[in-house]
Order: sequence, then C-alpha cells, then structure tokens
Amino acid sequence: MASSEVARQLQNDNCRPLSLSGHVGFDSLPDQLVNKSISQGFCFNILCIGETGIGKSTLIDTLFNTSFDDRVSTHFQPNVRLRAQTYELQESNVRLKLTIVNTVGFGDQINKEDSYQPIVDYIDAQFEAYLQEELKIKRSLYNYHDTRIHVCLYFISPTGHSLKTLDLLTMKNLDSKVNIIPVIAKADTISKTELQKFKIKLMSELVSNGVQIYQFPTDDETISKINATMNGHLPFAVVGSMEEMKVGNKMVKARQYPWGIVQVENENHCDFVKLREMLICTNMEDLREQTHARHYELYRRCKLEEMGFRDTGPENKPVSLQETYEAKRHEFFGELQRKEEEMRQMFVQRVKEKEAILKEAERELQAKFEHLKRLHQEERMKLEEKRKLLEDDMVAFNKRKAATELLQAQAFASTPSVSLKKDKDRKNFM
Repeated sequence: MASSEVARQLQNDNCRPLSLSGHVGFDSLPDQLVNKSISQGFCFNILCIGETGIGKSTLIDTLFNTSFDDRVSTHFQPNVRLRAQTYELQESNVRLKLTIVNTVGFGDQINKEDSYQPIVDYIDAQFEAYLQEELKIKRSLYNYHDTRIHVCLYFISPTGHSLKTLDLLTMKNLDSKVNIIPVIAKADTISKTELQKFKIKLMSELVSNGVQIYQFPTDDETISKINATMNGHLPFAVVGSMEEMKVGNKMVKARQYPWGIVQVENENHCDFVKLREMLICTNMEDLREQTHARHYELYRRCKLEEMGFRDTGPENKPVSLQETYEAKRHEFFGELQRKEEEMRQMFVQRVKEKEAILKEAERELQAKFEHLKRLHQEERMKLEEKRKLLEDDMVAFNKRKAATELLQAQAFASTPSVSLKKDKDRKNFM
C-alpha cells in the first residue's frame, strides 16, 4: 500500500499523521513479536481423512521427516472414531506442538450415510472448548493448548474416475468448519495422463457441488505468484515413503517398483514437494489465521446468536453486552413466569380432573354400596321369613311329638294286663 493511501486511510479514521524528528524505537516491534513467538512455541493441528490403508500415516511421516509410530488400523471398525496424538517437534530453535487427528474406520462400514458426523462433532467440540475458555472469567489463553483443527488433508482414492458420494458429503459438511486441502493418495498407481484428467474431473465436481476448498492466499505480494500457481495444481497428487534409496550419487526417499523407482521429492514424479512447501513452509500461519478468523468466528457468532446476543438492537443501534444480558435475563424471567403460570394452570386443571374422577368413583361406590345394602336387606327379610316358617314348623313338630309320646305312654300302660291274661290262658290250655 502506498504512503498516500495510508495517509488517506488515517485521515478517514480521524487520525492525523505526524513525522518523527528522530529515532524512537518501535520499529523493533516485529523483532519483539518474533522473539516472543519463538519463546512460546507454535501449535499446528492436522486432520487426516481417508479410507483405511490409503497412506495417511505414511504421508504425515514423510511430510515431517520423522516416524510418528501410529498404530495400524483394521478394516473391521463398527463406526468412525477419531484418534488424536500430540507430538513436540523442534527445528533449529523453533518448537512446534503438532497434533495429528486420524479418522479410524472411515469408509469401512456398509452403511456410510453418517460416517462424516463424528468428524463434524469433533471439530465443533474443539471450537466449543476454545469458546468456553474465552468466556471464562479467569482466562488462560496464553498457555491454553489450542486443539482447533487448522487444516484437513482429505485423501482421495486414485480411482481415475470421479469422487465418491461419501467424499462429496464429507467435504460439503466440513468446508465451513475447516480448511480443506484435497490430495490424491498413492498417485503412482495411475499414469500421468489419467492423473491430469482425474484432477480436472475432481475440481469440476467440487465446483459443481459447491464444495469450498482452501485456496492459498494471493493478497501478499511476496507469495502471491507462487500461491496462485499452486492453486492451479490442486488437488495435489502425492506419494509418501520413508524408505531411502540411492539414486545416482545421493540418497532419496523413494518407492521401489519392478518397473523403476518413484522419487517422493521429485516434482516430475508427484506433487509431494508442492504440498510440503504450501502446507508447512509458506502457508502454515495463514491456515492458523483462517481457522481463527473465519471458521472459529463463524462458529462463535452462531453460538452467541443462539444464546440471544446481538451487536445491534431493533433500531440498528449498538447494544452493549450488559444491555444484551439484561434483555435476555428479562426475556428468560418472563419465559420462566409464563411457564410457571402454564404449569400452575395445568396443575389446577389436573387437580380438577382428578377430583372429578374421584367424585365419579365415589358416586359409583356409593351406588354400589346402596345396591348391596338393598340386596342385604332383601336377603335378611327372606331369611326372617324362612326363620319364622322354620319356627312354626318346629312348634307343629313339637306338638306332634308330644301327642305321639302321650299315645305311646298310654299304650305302654295297657300292655301288661293283656300279657298276663294271655299267660293265664296258656297255662289253662296246658
């Protein structure tokens, strides 16, 4: 930017430019910033998405020229899970805290419909953790381990045809949350002609489906030319290997095949050098800045809007945080009172309904009691009648019994004289 443009901008901001008559010293601020950054160290978080066995771990090892000893995954995972591992690296006097997040089991399930959801949830969880740290009363962001994903390396299978539906769905759901750099894995399995056609096909599908991948920035004059050139090489076709072989008079990282050797760092063989230059050497800080200024800010804004916070009021006037808090508090208090009133009315209504049910049950019980009482009275009357009849029968029976006993007594009294007469007659006969 020219000095005249700077002056005009300062004037528009109600700032009056002044010239210095001597050395002051604030020109050392960039050096102070560099020293402070080197002292604190840097962090960088990479998310690797791709099918099992596509070469994610090998490429990461090759990019950072070390062995991270990542565990080998199988194809028999029931669902997609994310595995994060953090390492401390140092090059010269610069320390880097590198976190590598691997998608274990991605694309291995029969039903791949929701394979991207654990990845979305993980990225949102890291944003949420940073937001919660920001909202704390006592913050410690200066030593907070930032786990937000700065770049997503999306590994595409070298089919030579087109993107899979899972790839499109995943990138479409992630492009607003993370910087996506698509790479064609194991690019040595297809010819150069097929590879070039495949690249064109992939970019055409990404554009037609509205997938926004990371574009290397061109606003900085020092790197605009190379970044603009590299944007035309996307997606990068890469080959990874930690094996070193002797080619000519030097040792190079390469892969040995029956038909020859593929050199990893030979730009005529693959785009590995381009990826490393763009990802690590040139645009690492921009990836970090884009993550904070674009993706995290979008998440933060949406979250705060969900919580009811706004920058302006109904009349487009600026609203302070205190005013927003008071308005939201009043809204919540009114909502609470409204719900309390609804619950009270509902409780009263339920009590009335219960009382009506109990009264109806009481009436039914009373009616049943009266009916049983009436039946009891009828049964009692019948029993009384039967008792009276039985008593009458018993009286009649007792009378007949007394008469019978009297007759038997009279008969017994006349029986001895008759028997004596018979005995006398029997003796006379003899």
